[in-house]
Amino acid sequence: MQRRNFMKMAGLLATVPVIKGFAASNESSAKAKEIYEWRVYTLTADKPDLDKFYQDVLIPAYNRKKISVGAFKPFKPTDKIQRYYLFVYPDLATYQKVKADIWKDAAFKQAAQPFYDASAAAPVYTEFESFLCEAFDRVPQLKKPDANRTLFEWRNYKSPNEEANQRKIKMFNVDEIAVFDQTGINSVCYGEVLAGPRSPSLIYLTWYKDEPTRDEAWKKFSAHPDWRRISRLPEYAHTATDNKAVLLSPLPYSQI
Repeated sequence: MQRRNFMKMAGLLATVPVIKGFAASNESSAKAKEIYEWRVYTLTADKPDLDKFYQDVLIPAYNRKKISVGAFKPFKPTDKIQRYYLFVYPDLATYQKVKADIWKDAAFKQAAQPFYDASAAAPVYTEFESFLCEAFDRVPQLKKPDANRTLFEWRNYKSPNEEANQRKIKMFNVDEIAVFDQTGINSVCYGEVLAGPRSPSLIYLTWYKDEPTRDEAWKKFSAHPDWRRISRLPEYAHTATDNKAVLLSPLPYSQI
């Protein structure tokens, strides 16, 4: 009897390394959620100064630190001259490290100083808004668009409070992104705004081949039975009370 119990226990113990190894494998295969930094500049004039600075100086410096940068302008002229930049970090620790290390980069400082000197005396932009975002669970890492993309859509959904914002994020994670995938609304990235204006909110970016393709995709989305079902669910009521949508064109030096 004792021998039988001992053998049973030994068999159970023999499985422990296997179970532990399986768990470790699952943990290592899980994708970490990226951190996105959006910078939205309002320029003082329609001049190439900021574009040249980003293309020739800032983006190369970030690339040396293995950070890619998307660069966009409004798809159609508006009353403001703006630039939208997206910095993609693997995690929050890297964001913090790069933010500090960029000012220790001698090559960057030397190349950037002429721009800083000139724009201090004659400002190139009036301001820029910065949004720090954490990727959604469903899309933890940015999805690179096809080379034929000509149009992006930047959306910022503002919620009335933090709890409503969490429900809106759940709506995307559980239901809405799946409908996007079925209707031609091509995902790039989704992020909960951790810090920035218009909080609490979320920001997402999608892409399209052209404007007619975008319009057709949204038409299909609005008519999709799953979206009609989701939009009526009480758990998603009053989750976003202020939606801002901006159509963007990729700049020639954009890495997204």
